[in-house]
Amino acid sequence: MSIHSVNDLAAPSYSHAFNGALSLEDLRTRTPAVFAESASGRTKKAYKFISTAEVVHALMDAGFEPSAARQTRSRRGSDPIHARHMIRLRHARETISIADSIGEICLINAHDGTSAYQLLAGLYRPVCTNGLLCRMGDFAMIRVPHRSSVAADVVAGALAITAQFGEIRTRVEGMAARDLTDAEQLKFANEAFEIRYANVEQPPAFAAERLLEAQRSADAGPSLWLTYNRLQSSVVAGGLAYHSRSRRLVSMRRVRSIREDVRVNVALWQAACRYLAA
Repeated sequence: MSIHSVNDLAAPSYSHAFNGALSLEDLRTRTPAVFAESASGRTKKAYKFISTAEVVHALMDAGFEPSAARQTRSRRGSDPIHARHMIRLRHARETISIADSIGEICLINAHDGTSAYQLLAGLYRPVCTNGLLCRMGDFAMIRVPHRSSVAADVVAGALAITAQFGEIRTRVEGMAARDLTDAEQLKFANEAFEIRYANVEQPPAFAAERLLEAQRSADAGPSLWLTYNRLQSSVVAGGLAYHSRSRRLVSMRRVRSIREDVRVNVALWQAACRYLAA
């Protein structure tokens, strides 16, 4: 399901990106919570424990391969085996390339009763390892409650999301063809700043315009797609150096919380879609 290049987007082969699929042992090392054998003692009696490992096995049987995995750092006194975790998967039998990105499924879960299984569409850009998450209109996050049919329901949800990648491709092509004015880029940067620091009482004191700085020369350009990618990289990956209010030189922090990662990514995608529709 590859596409031809559009404007400033190339459509190279991404077969090499599937060579690094994670093994079950890799998952066990990176995300031990995937292999939890019971739920946290804080869960309600109605909560039905179903190991994420069981769901991952079902997805692998359906042709998906884990490409990345991480879990939230546990707070002091909490058990890392029940932490919130995210696994990104790609369909191994069919390379789903969307312009300069690869279509992925993002599976999120926790064994502490705080989360149903969640599925989101994701985009991975090999050139800069951006982990973009997509949520738009009717194409929303799929939630699967913990119940006996959860593995089958998650597989069905993953396949349903995969079937919608054509719609995401259309959006990406449109973003590549839509150039933003300097004023629009600055407005988008201010929106990205507000999204990133929405839950921070005292946000850092630097101009939001700096979020538009390209980390790679290939990402410089006025298109909505490149602008969105620059902003996403800046606010999620962090690393931007600036002077604090006390004039110390510090770096913008990376978003580490899975919950915050999803919130920021989804809000940025939706903002980009609004510029596309304008």
